[in-house]
Amino acid sequence: MAELRFFFGTMGSGKSTQALQIHHNLAGRGLRCVLISQLDRQVGRVSSRLGVSAEAIVIDPSVDVYRLLREEDLRGGEGLHAVICDEAQFYAPHQVDQLARVVDELDVEVYAFGLLTTFQGLLFDGTKRFLELADVRSELQVEARCWCGQRATHNARLVNGRQVYDGEITVIGDTGAGETGRAAAPMTVSYDLCCRRHWSEEKQRVDQDPLFEGDW
Repeated sequence: MAELRFFFGTMGSGKSTQALQIHHNLAGRGLRCVLISQLDRQVGRVSSRLGVSAEAIVIDPSVDVYRLLREEDLRGGEGLHAVICDEAQFYAPHQVDQLARVVDELDVEVYAFGLLTTFQGLLFDGTKRFLELADVRSELQVEARCWCGQRATHNARLVNGRQVYDGEITVIGDTGAGETGRAAAPMTVSYDLCCRRHWSEEKQRVDQDPLFEGDW
C-alpha cells in the first residue's frame, strides 16, 4: 500500500541528494517515477549542491498536482510507481492535500523533501501540512553545523551580510560558495545555518537595533 512520506532537514542536510538517489534507484529498477519541484536552483531540474541533477517537472502554487500526476499515471498504460517532490516546503497546503489523494486514490508512493522552518523560525505552510498528513515523517540524519560547531537547527537569511527576520518568505538567494544572490539591486540575499542559540542571540540584537531597517 502506498504511503506519503515527508523527509525534512536544514539546508545542507542532503534533501535534494536523497531525492535524486531515490529517483535513480527506482528508475534503475525499471519503475516509472516523476521528479517535481518548486523554485529549484536550476529551472526544469532537481539539483544537488554535490553537482548531481536530473530533469524535473517544475510547478507553481496554481498547478493541480493530483490532475498532473493522474495524467502521468495514465500515460503509456504502464502506471506510475512513485513521485519524488523536492523543495516541498514551497508547496501550497492544498497541493499537499492533492499529493495525499495521489497516494490514496492512485496508490502511488510519494516521497517529499523539504525544510522545516523559515528564516523567521516558523513552519512553512507546506511543511506544516505535510507534517499533518504524512504517513511517515522523518528528519534527515546528515547534520549540518553552525559556525560555532554545534548542530544547526535554523536557517538564517542575510541581506548584505546581515541577518534579517522580516520580508517575503520566498526569496531565492546565495546558498553556497560561488553562487550569486538574485534579489533586486543593491541588496544581496544569502542564507546560512545557525544553532538555536546563535539564531536567537542575533534576533535579539536586531530587535534592539533601531537603526537597522530589515523590513524590505
